[in-house]
Amino acid sequence: MTRRLSWPLMPAACLLMAGCHTLQSSFDTHGPAAEQISHLEWFETICFLVITVVMWVLFTIAFFRRRGNLNEHAPIDVTGGESWIAIGGIAIPLVFLTILFVWGLDLLRAFPIHPMHGADKQGAMAHDMKPDILIVGHQWWWEIHYLNDDKSKQVITANEIHLPVGRPMNVRLETRDVMHSLWIPALHGKVDLIPGMPNYVRLEASQPGEYEGQCAEFCGAEHARMRLLAIAQTPDEFDAWLDAQRMPGHEPTTESEKSGQQIFLSGPCSMCHTVRGTVAGGSVAPDLTHIGSRQMIASNYYKNNDAFLEAWITHAQSLKPQAEMPNLTHFSGKQLADMVAYLRQLQ
Repeated sequence: MTRRLSWPLMPAACLLMAGCHTLQSSFDTHGPAAEQISHLEWFETICFLVITVVMWVLFTIAFFRRRGNLNEHAPIDVTGGESWIAIGGIAIPLVFLTILFVWGLDLLRAFPIHPMHGADKQGAMAHDMKPDILIVGHQWWWEIHYLNDDKSKQVITANEIHLPVGRPMNVRLETRDVMHSLWIPALHGKVDLIPGMPNYVRLEASQPGEYEGQCAEFCGAEHARMRLLAIAQTPDEFDAWLDAQRMPGHEPTTESEKSGQQIFLSGPCSMCHTVRGTVAGGSVAPDLTHIGSRQMIASNYYKNNDAFLEAWITHAQSLKPQAEMPNLTHFSGKQLADMVAYLRQLQ
């Protein structure tokens, strides 16, 4: 009896496990680009369902109306079967595929993907495609640059992109290794990051919120853990966040934090990571200047708390095999706790 009852509960268990991360659905739109794409997706979905129902009705009719056997089956031209083939097998698919093809081309034309693309109906440039943000794909994390003509006002962060609501942000996409694909379903469609060929996308959120994204092109062993969090804020909140990100890392205040800073700067961490305002200037790993303000670590896969930070420092290869972050098991318990305290106060 117990075994029989467990089977109906399995779908519910699967749903609960799927809820560990925010639902990513291109039908749940929170930006103008995603909304346009969803119209095409709804059309495709409805057409698919209608055609599926019609096909099953025809299969059912054919099953119950079958006559004779293969040896005595009448030739197809006796009952006029050619018209079914011409209409159902050629005409209807051709009409639907043509509609989808033209609609898809129109969507591609509507989205700026190149600095010279995006002209309006009068032939003038619809928007200056000078990038506001540069996103660089790595195996397996996202490097995010907030660009500015004044170099001192540029900001580098990782795996968490902030956007002002109602303000389009032009994004340049590059990759430092293999091909990746940026996909934030609530805001836009998939855009590839191709080695040696920069790509462009315009991201705009229509309301405040947090929207999960990910790499949508298989890029190696940890492709599934290459996630991204987009945080849409009011323009004032975004500007305040950006101003805070321009500041150097907070100076430690407690003895534990000061000790952790010395351990961080004198160890291998400072060779790969940057903390602005200190001698740590590594450029091969994420910038940690404000890591304490981020919600997640390890490319947005684990919560940014003491436990996961300690686990990531000491056994990153267990949490994300083949990542460039090595296991650092030489720290004592006190040293590890101090270093985590230092990183957590980098707000």
